Amino acid sequence: MGFYRHHVFFCTNVRAPDAPRPSCGGCGSEKLRAYAKQRISELGLNGPGQVRINQAGCMERCEQGPAVVVYPEGVWYRCRDTSDVDAIIEQHLVQGQVVERLRI
Repeated sequence: MGFYRHHVFFCTNVRAPDAPRPSCGGCGSEKLRAYAKQRISELGLNGPGQVRINQAGCMERCEQGPAVVVYPEGVWYRCRDTSDVDAIIEQHLVQGQVVERLRI
């Protein structure tokens, strides 16, 4: 096992409002990342051997996002609101089951 059981990356890339492509950061991904970090802490799941929540630059999935990827499984999710974050935490990070309705 690595240093973390799960490493979760939220794309927080921000493009200019007039850019030809959307950006995850422009769709609220930073607030979702902050919420995930808070929930993981409240649940006592943070720290070595557990779960790490991080931000990432563009992961080239913005049209499907906000994009989130969970390692070591390499599962990609679309995460649009806090209920999606809660589902990823409860089902994937706690129960070990992929949240198929959010998968991209």
